[in-house]
Amino acid sequence: MTEAARVLALLVERHQTLAAAESLTGGLVAAELTGVPGASASFKGSVTAYATPLKHQLLGVDAGLLAEHGAVDPEVALQMAAGVRDRLGADWGISTTGVAGPAAQDGQPVGTVYVAVAGPAGTGARSGKVVSLRLNGDRTEIRRESVRSVLELLHEELSENARAQDTEHYGGN
Repeated sequence: MTEAARVLALLVERHQTLAAAESLTGGLVAAELTGVPGASASFKGSVTAYATPLKHQLLGVDAGLLAEHGAVDPEVALQMAAGVRDRLGADWGISTTGVAGPAAQDGQPVGTVYVAVAGPAGTGARSGKVVSLRLNGDRTEIRRESVRSVLELLHEELSENARAQDTEHYGGN
């Protein structure tokens, strides 16, 4: 079972939904998710905000943050994930932003990538979680690894969220 299939199965099991915001991956996350039969049961859609101004216009990323730090920034990744979750009305939002090459961007070297997840209200992931990656390889390899990494992060957060809910339900610590 692929990572995409695993996260979609967990979402269906919980009656939760997912939305994706992509930059450097240019729709590859959505393609990976929609390649799984039955994905429409939990995947609401995606926004490919490749141009920096679209991150503000479509996803609500703070314009001052973008002006000061550029699009390749951990806080931008978090705001993209939260923005797509809110805009598409999903329980969970994921995002990818970074530099796939061939040249550096916003003062960041090729292979600098941030992936993020923002979860439902009332969970630890509500404020979100971001992972900083330094990837090697060519443009295709960097983009492919970014997709794998964001889906893996989502799987970890879904698993952590389930453990937290079980602890609350059964009164453990």
